[in-house]
Amino acid sequence: MPRWTEADRRFMLEALELAFQGCGLVSPNPMVGAVLVRDGKVIGRGYHRRFGSAHAEVEALRAAGSRANGATMYVTMEPCCFEGKTPACTDALLRAGIKKVIAAMLDPNPKVNGAGVRCLRRQGITVEVGLLSKAARRLNEAYITYMSEHRPFVMLKVAATLDGMMATDEGESQWITGERARAVGQFLRLMADAVLVGVNTVIKDNPRLTCRISGEKRLHRIVLDSSLRIPRNSRLFAEPGPVLVFTASRQQNRIRAIESNGAEVVRVRLDRQNRLNWQDILSELYHRQIASVLIEGGATVASSALEAGVVDKAYIFQAPRVLGPGRLFSAGLRPRNLKTAITLRDVRHIELGEDILTEGYVYRFS
Repeated sequence: MPRWTEADRRFMLEALELAFQGCGLVSPNPMVGAVLVRDGKVIGRGYHRRFGSAHAEVEALRAAGSRANGATMYVTMEPCCFEGKTPACTDALLRAGIKKVIAAMLDPNPKVNGAGVRCLRRQGITVEVGLLSKAARRLNEAYITYMSEHRPFVMLKVAATLDGMMATDEGESQWITGERARAVGQFLRLMADAVLVGVNTVIKDNPRLTCRISGEKRLHRIVLDSSLRIPRNSRLFAEPGPVLVFTASRQQNRIRAIESNGAEVVRVRLDRQNRLNWQDILSELYHRQIASVLIEGGATVASSALEAGVVDKAYIFQAPRVLGPGRLFSAGLRPRNLKTAITLRDVRHIELGEDILTEGYVYRFS
C-alpha cells in the first residue's frame, strides 16, 4: 500500500469536490474530478460536466497546457481506455507526458476495470490506486451498482411522523415536514435519474415531479399504475421530460389516451401479491440506461419496495408530530422477529430545523 501524504489527501479531496459538481448531469457515466499537480502546486483542474462532454482528465490537461509534462494527476476514478462518446483518457495522459497517476478507485465498467491502470503502467507511468477510495465509492454508489449488478441503484425517500405515518387516513400529507427537509428532498431528485411514485400519489397530490434545483435536469417521471387510473389532466404530463407509466392493464383505449399525452405505457407482470413486479420494473429501467431511481411513495409503494427487498438506501425524514391512525409506510412488512426486521447500516442522523433525517443503507436479511 502506498504511503500517501497529507498533501496527497488534500489534492484528492479537491478532485472529489470537483467531481460532485457533475451531480445529476452525467449519468449513466460516473462523476469524476481531476487535479494536476507539479512541484506541489495545482496547475490544472477538471470535472466531467455532463454526459457526452469531455472527461475530467481532459479538462484538467487543457487547463494545464504544456505544464502537464512531468506532472502528477489525482483523479477520482481510473482513467478510461476505450473510445466512446469521447476519446480514451489514457491516450491523452500519455500524449501530455504525465509521470504519475493517483486514482481513488478502479472503474467497475467491464470495458475498463483495471485495463486503464495496466495501459498506463505498460507505458512507464506510475499508477497508485485507493486514496480516499471509500469516499469515491460513496460518491458513485449508483454508478457502481448499475455497472456491477446491472440494475439501478434504488433510493427510498419517506416523510413521516414520529409514529411512521406518511399521511392521514384521508390521504393528507402536505406538508408533514418543514421547508429544510423538503429542500433536501429536491436535492435527492437532483441526484437521481428517475423519480417514482404510485398512482394514488398522482391522483391525490397531482405533483409535477420535477427537479427545481437545476434547470438542466430532466428527470424520468415514473408512475406505478396497475389498472391505469392516472388522470389525463395530471400536471406531470405538462412538464418536459419523459414519463413512464408501468401497468399490468391491457386496456388499449386507456393506453392510447395516456400515450396521447406524451407518456409511455410499459406493461409488466404482477407478483405473487398481485402487485407490479419490481424486478421487471428495475430491469426495464436498467435497459433504458437509468442508473438510479428515487422512490417517493406514497405509503403503499414504499412498503411494497421494502418488502420486495429492492431498496438500497433509505432517507427517512421525521417530523416532531404524532398522528395516530393513518397511512404507515411500513404497513405491509411482516418480519418474523427482530432479527429479520429491515435494518439500516452506516447510519447518519441530520437535523433539519425541527425535523430529523435518518439516512442509511438497507440491510437485507437472508
